[in-house]
Amino acid sequence: MHFRRHMELEHGLKEIDIAPLIDVVFLLIIFFMLTSSFVMQPGIKVNLPKAVTSEVIKQERVEVVVSGENVTYFNGKVVTFQELKSLIKQVAKRNQPILIKADKRASLGRVVEIWDLSRDLGISQINIATNQE
Repeated sequence: MHFRRHMELEHGLKEIDIAPLIDVVFLLIIFFMLTSSFVMQPGIKVNLPKAVTSEVIKQERVEVVVSGENVTYFNGKVVTFQELKSLIKQVAKRNQPILIKADKRASLGRVVEIWDLSRDLGISQINIATNQE
């Protein structure tokens, strides 16, 4: 009786060609890179003024944004002055600081109104956002 020591597969593939697999992987990578770059980040476009003496603030804060068209936002939501007043009262109870982000074209009077309202309601730390030079 004669036994074979090494059996070979005579039918099918003897080696796997990975070039098409690599092509498909690169196409998937390119597809995901292109589709992810078109995702728009929601937010309010504000051109901040530049200041030489600005500092970086790292604590939890509430943001009040005044756009170039003098529209007021509180943490990303459009609010009227009366709504802003009640929201700032709640912030004063929690003793949180306020960050005012005002566009270059925003009315200085609007910023001063928000600043004065915040001070009147008992907020001691009010900051104005700027870009560093």
